[in-house]
Amino acid sequence: MVRIVCLLIGYVFGLFQTAYIYGKAKGIDIREHGSGNAGTTNTLRVFGLKAGLIVLLGDLLKCAVAIVLVRFTIGRSYPDMLYLLLIYTAAGVILGHDFPFYLNFKGGKGIAATAGLIAAFHPYFIPVGLIAFFTIFFTTHYVSLGSLCVYAAFITQLIVMGQCGFFGMEPVLLYEMYAVGAFMTFMAYFQHRANIVRLLKGEERKTYLFKKNEQ
Repeated sequence: MVRIVCLLIGYVFGLFQTAYIYGKAKGIDIREHGSGNAGTTNTLRVFGLKAGLIVLLGDLLKCAVAIVLVRFTIGRSYPDMLYLLLIYTAAGVILGHDFPFYLNFKGGKGIAATAGLIAAFHPYFIPVGLIAFFTIFFTTHYVSLGSLCVYAAFITQLIVMGQCGFFGMEPVLLYEMYAVGAFMTFMAYFQHRANIVRLLKGEERKTYLFKKNEQ
């Protein structure tokens, strides 16, 4: 039951659609422009760097705040499964972000929200996540490829650290946590399926921080 509660808490936080709200404040539906995705990259392409950073921060914070909330409330009653509850919370946020019921389940792809997970889950994930993303992004300018590499690094690090005893959980709980992490990774790759096809064909759009991007 506590797992479902954490999932639902996360989903509610995930419903805060930063890109959609920002776009509406500017008089447009971000989902009708650019790639049609309600996320950071499309906001950057449509509105520019400042808007992209605002949306990135908003989506990052909604996941980080949800995790911190669960950590210091529900998590205190379940210290033996804290990290499992945190990853359920993050999964809920990303589901809410990707599939908001009030927007006909058409949201973003969950990468900025995942950045919030990496920031708040365990400090050791932060440098690995930053290196995984920015090494790829600054060498290729493909946000999608950097995002996919972040997830590959995340699930790998999750399992390695779990097996090394960093999370202090029983094996059965660890394996459940790995399963949730694997589901999140699968969902991220599924949401990026069109990007993967374009990457393989050499047709993926590049994104630049300090010059105009194609919409």
